[in-house]
Amino acid sequence: MPRSLTPPEVEGFRSRLIGVAARLFAEGGPAAVNMRNLSEQLNVSVMTPYRYFRDKDEILAAARAWGFDALSDALSTAFEAGGDECVDRARSVAYAYLTFAFENDAVYKLMFDLSQPSETEYPDLARAAARMRVVLVDYVRNLAEAGLVGGEPELAAHVFWAAFHGLVVLKLSDKVSPHLDFEEVWRELTRALTAGFAPAEGVGAGDGEVRLFAA
Repeated sequence: MPRSLTPPEVEGFRSRLIGVAARLFAEGGPAAVNMRNLSEQLNVSVMTPYRYFRDKDEILAAARAWGFDALSDALSTAFEAGGDECVDRARSVAYAYLTFAFENDAVYKLMFDLSQPSETEYPDLARAAARMRVVLVDYVRNLAEAGLVGGEPELAAHVFWAAFHGLVVLKLSDKVSPHLDFEEVWRELTRALTAGFAPAEGVGAGDGEVRLFAA
């Protein structure tokens, strides 16, 4: 009979299992994430993962939930440490998003590339994904309240998110043209977003006096 594990041991193994699952997914897609591959990578018996998760779908859901929570934490920390000026905080949050995606590329791909039809069966995943949306909308609402962004905050937040995510995916899949510098593309994207969402009365965002997200 397997010995009882302490809570730290359980959490430690779950974390390692989640990390391996994310890497296998990034390397070979959903088919690569199976109990045999997981057990081989972790050097445990094929039955060991079942002590922590019901099946591979639950493992993938847990990995995605971890990713959404970790990204939310990174953005919240960047916002608080970004300084007193709203523009500085905007840049800090934007770079935190890029940093997380590029330093955790396997998890990032899993978070967004995998769609689990039964996501409602995984409450922690649903909670973490909803939290991510709230963090982004609150962040853009802060910009709107500071007079730096016009329009409806939730709509603007999804446009910003779509733009950031799209560029991240291009970079992670090595699809950015070799003739372009990534930072140059990033600056042009943020310039376009800044101009496009400048408040109707204007605060100089559209003509370059205020530049959100990138210096």
